[in-house]
Amino acid sequence: MAVPFLDLSRQYAYLKDELDAAAVRVLSHGQFILGPEVAQLEKEVAALCGVKHALGVASGTDALLLALRAAGVAAGDEVITTDFSFFSTAGVVARLGARPVFVDIEVDSYNLDPTLIEASITPRTKAIMPVHLFGQVADMDAVMEIARRHHLTVIEDAAQAIGAGYKDRRAGAIGDLGCFSFYPTKNLGAAGDAGMITTDSDELYDLCRILRVHGAEPKYYHRVVGYNSRLDTMQAALLLVKLPYLEEWSRKRIEHARVYDEAFAGLSGPRTPVVKDYSTFHIYNQYTIAVPAREELRAALQTAGIGSDIYYPVAFHRQECFQSLGYGVDDFPVAVKASGEVLALPIYPELTAGEQQAVINAVTKFVA
Repeated sequence: MAVPFLDLSRQYAYLKDELDAAAVRVLSHGQFILGPEVAQLEKEVAALCGVKHALGVASGTDALLLALRAAGVAAGDEVITTDFSFFSTAGVVARLGARPVFVDIEVDSYNLDPTLIEASITPRTKAIMPVHLFGQVADMDAVMEIARRHHLTVIEDAAQAIGAGYKDRRAGAIGDLGCFSFYPTKNLGAAGDAGMITTDSDELYDLCRILRVHGAEPKYYHRVVGYNSRLDTMQAALLLVKLPYLEEWSRKRIEHARVYDEAFAGLSGPRTPVVKDYSTFHIYNQYTIAVPAREELRAALQTAGIGSDIYYPVAFHRQECFQSLGYGVDDFPVAVKASGEVLALPIYPELTAGEQQAVINAVTKFVA
């Protein structure tokens, strides 16, 4: 049985009438830039996360960029972050002329190891940017304790963690700023690029709001040089249709994860995801196993018609564009090991029981 790694057409088929109607409403009222749906989505995401403010921007990458700017990060500053994530986490720091300072990750969660943060702090450190990778919130109490002692801003890269729970709080509501992506593959996905910034700070919200419209306040009067980073009204309208289904979809991912966990529990090959004690709602944007013979397993899955993907094959410090930072090739050994072993399996809500069993059969056959 062929099993796609992700099939967004199934979600569209389920919501077709609602999505089509939302698109027609936007086309009819013609307010394509910062229309009423944007403000409504911001209100609903703020309520979901439990924060005072949410601000729609053009992408998850822009959310990080604007958040760093609002935090005062500039050329010559340093931002501590993980060595293992999607490229934009480190790329936005470099785009501002600042230096990304990498720390290794935890073996079990793939999130940054908070015990390594303090040794990386220097007089130039301006912020800490933990990533809630694959839908599980990082150890934020430890991060926040260090940040407060050293007077550092914390920016949550929650691009993969919309709705994820940490103790009694949600992702994006723990640090000074939270950043989300609505890229189509996310648990809450747009029909293109879209993002959101969350914060309880009036000051940070106001600065991000100005930065997303070229730094203008009021129109044509520029306090700072900003960006063209407005969330399209059409994307907001489509996301408003999907938002009420988000928790149900995330719970279906959790159900699929439990099936995988039980099926793989007796196998000596794949290492399955670990849910930390403080993680009250791991939303499984990806179900990532670790297998030393990763490339062989992926080839076997491909032969069986089963989709998979690698998040991520190269640790940041080994990327060509970051060689000037001076890290050694064997620095951050946990991230290096993970980049050579991780493999994501199909986990989307519409995955059928038969399809999931086909995935399980193929993995089991390979590792047996």
